[in-house]
Amino acid sequence: MPRPNGEKFLTHMRNIKLTIQYDGTRYAGWQTQKNAKAIQQVIEGAIKRITGEKVNLTASGRTDAGVHAKAQIANFKTHSKLPLKNIRMALNSNLPRDIVVTGVEEAAAKFNSQHSARSKIYRYTIFNNDFMDPFLRKFAAKCFFRLDTKLMRKAAGHLIGRHDFTSFRTEDGEKDKDCVRTVKKIDIEKRGDLIYIDLEADGFLYNMARSIVGTLVEAGRGKIRAEAVRDILSKRDRRFSGPTMPAKGLCLMEVKY
Repeated sequence: MPRPNGEKFLTHMRNIKLTIQYDGTRYAGWQTQKNAKAIQQVIEGAIKRITGEKVNLTASGRTDAGVHAKAQIANFKTHSKLPLKNIRMALNSNLPRDIVVTGVEEAAAKFNSQHSARSKIYRYTIFNNDFMDPFLRKFAAKCFFRLDTKLMRKAAGHLIGRHDFTSFRTEDGEKDKDCVRTVKKIDIEKRGDLIYIDLEADGFLYNMARSIVGTLVEAGRGKIRAEAVRDILSKRDRRFSGPTMPAKGLCLMEVKY
């Protein structure tokens, strides 16, 4: 069956892996939704315009409304014979300016962006002053309380390892979902007014990264003791952990395979 641009079907399917950057400000998250614009549907629409095919774009994981990505990974199957460079250029020509495909690769047939992932790294950015830098207002959360990063690092140490993170998950309708995850590292760095919190885990529950950061902020303010984080984990109750920080401060930085 011919394509709109004259190319023909391949007899076998290609598995195309995309590396994607996006500013999530205008979107209702990654996953396609009926009544809101999501990043997945925007990219799938661009792929259809290029290949003539309706594809199912699988991502390494769902990012929530307002969350950004430096290197989201996604893949789709296609019969298209278009060269990889042409796919990248054509996608970027058909995407809005706040979504950019930075890499296109041919992946093995069994590769799945979600199930093949070993770990993900998120960065949370806090602007720690009593005013907000206008150039960072879409990408950082303001915290006007002076934060002690030494106390934050001490609290973070109690989260490293394999634990039940029920206390750091917002209910999303999957009450029986396994809440055990392995947090591999939490690095906290202060540069001027900016505090960067990098979290790596084998997976994240709904709002887990943002509630961990909220708890670390409470420790940095001196509102909770660093040692109290162990008790919060053991209680397995969201009411005992810190607030869910704003989505705009969170960015998916890397997916490891």
